[in-house]
Amino acid sequence: MILLAKIGKSIRRIIDLFYPPFSKLVSQQFFRYGVTGASNVFFDWILYSITYNFVLQKKIIDLPFINISISAHIGALLITFPITLLTGFLLQKYVTFTASNLRGQKQLIRYVSVVIINLLINYFGIKLLVETFKFYPTISKMIVTVICTIFSYFSQKYFTFKDS
Repeated sequence: MILLAKIGKSIRRIIDLFYPPFSKLVSQQFFRYGVTGASNVFFDWILYSITYNFVLQKKIIDLPFINISISAHIGALLITFPITLLTGFLLQKYVTFTASNLRGQKQLIRYVSVVIINLLINYFGIKLLVETFKFYPTISKMIVTVICTIFSYFSQKYFTFKDS
């Protein structure tokens, strides 16, 4: 925990170097949220693209032990989800919303709740865009991410990491 707090403080210092030109437009917390969120989103997009294109090779995944198949675009989402869940939580807890004095366990439970809602938005959004509108999966993921980002900021600020 102490190591994560120190790493978070270092990341915060680096982000804050770029804050002055934006200080009249947005709060420092919002700026940190934007930078950490964007960093995690880009990480997610890269990880999703690599998983979809190279790991799963755009092929349907057959799960014989439960006798179902999963499309590659949904399989990539399910593989990348736990990784970006963890990186996102750590960035928000130790870089963005450091003033919250809620217990870490409570924050994590709330964070996971918000992320589960985002996962559902991602699932149905990607299915709709890829299977109904025939968009490319990576572009679909990017569009859905914008929607999730708006929802997430307000949820994290006023629910997960609220100042008690």
